[in-house]
Amino acid sequence: MAIADITIIPIGTQNPSVSDFVVEIHKKLEKFKDKIKVQLTPMSTLIEGDLDDLFEVIKAIHEIPFSKGAQRVATNIRIDDRRDKPLNMEEKVNKVQSKMHK
Repeated sequence: MAIADITIIPIGTQNPSVSDFVVEIHKKLEKFKDKIKVQLTPMSTLIEGDLDDLFEVIKAIHEIPFSKGAQRVATNIRIDDRRDKPLNMEEKVNKVQSKMHK
């Protein structure tokens, strides 16, 4: 399992707000819920799953701003792919939180 932190930035739109794009991206992510886990954050979206599935999903959501009229899209992707032990979003957060309360 890998975790990807994704920010999709439509460029050259009529409105500085991106929430409509985020809504459409998350509707598309719902279609992949059998393959990935999703976590919306205030600044990006986290997805967790098999690396091949993550790349498939990233390609699909990268296209959404284009389908909504954007002429240019910048997508930032950060991937955490740990292979020495299982990895998931909840455990990573829980580990940090447990160390904070020691």
